[in-house]
Amino acid sequence: MAKKVVATLKKEGGVSYAKVIKAVRSEKTGAYTFKEEMVPSPLVQETLKK
Repeated sequence: MAKKVVATLKKEGGVSYAKVIKAVRSEKTGAYTFKEEMVPSPLVQETLKK
């Protein structure tokens, strides 16, 4: 199934996607967790500014 999902993300003429991984610090424990998100390539900079 994973191959099918990857194949649909890489169609010709389709929007290319990028995986954005952010380190987020927990207010309670102070430990870092990672938040992963798939976003269209043109919106990567806007996503990182948030």
